[in-house]
Amino acid sequence: MTKLFAFLLTGFSLAFTQSVAITAEPKVVHVFVALCDNKHQGIIKVNEELGNGQNPKWNLYWGAMYGVKTFFNKSPHWTAVETEKPKNEFILDRLAFRYKAEDHVVYVVADAYDGARMKTTLMDFFHAAAGRGLERIEITDGEDKIDLHGGDGSDMVCFVGHNGLMDMKIEHFPDNEEVDNPECSVVLACRSHKYFVGPLRKAKCKPLITTTQLMCPEAYTLDAIIRSWISGDEDQETRKKAGAAYAKYQKCSTRAGENVFKTGWDDK
Repeated sequence: MTKLFAFLLTGFSLAFTQSVAITAEPKVVHVFVALCDNKHQGIIKVNEELGNGQNPKWNLYWGAMYGVKTFFNKSPHWTAVETEKPKNEFILDRLAFRYKAEDHVVYVVADAYDGARMKTTLMDFFHAAAGRGLERIEITDGEDKIDLHGGDGSDMVCFVGHNGLMDMKIEHFPDNEEVDNPECSVVLACRSHKYFVGPLRKAKCKPLITTTQLMCPEAYTLDAIIRSWISGDEDQETRKKAGAAYAKYQKCSTRAGENVFKTGWDDK
């Protein structure tokens, strides 16, 4: 009887644990992608289709081989789920993905912004980082309809694209007035630490990963960072994984890849 009771108790505990894992509120990563735009951004010109900021289909940061849409759709780690059309007219496409792991429920919501609307993209990102831009996003995962908290309700916010702060001066960035906001941020853009750490300090949103050099903000680095964060890695380990992914696809040394990235507030 004692063994039987122990067996039943163990089974109940496992069932309860699985139930908690399944019913726990999912974590959300909200990605703000400024589409590559030859005409409206201060970039080195790329192929016409890759640099058409009004057409996500072939855009360098969205529909191209290493763009967010294509890379995450092909990745064995992510499953695409249906999502509602965004109300923001400057978001030209929206995608959502679920992380493939039994013990983690994490969704990535990625928005492709019109490349001519860089300031809008930046300010939407900074408002979310500061806890000033909640968005409810409905997704359909299998037979389940789920309301996700995007924007400032996310657990992580990411900006991907050209560093628009190099081209424009923004007088006022949003402050965090002691409100809840994402636990961390990622900025994949050229020399982003120098330009973004100040506004993120005002937002009180820790920069998990920024950059120190000119770089290509393609999706393999974003994928490596998010999966490292999901795994609970230390910040420096996440930096190493970002560098390893960058080195692999850019065909440079691991050390050179790591040197592209920075973690934390350090202004040096």
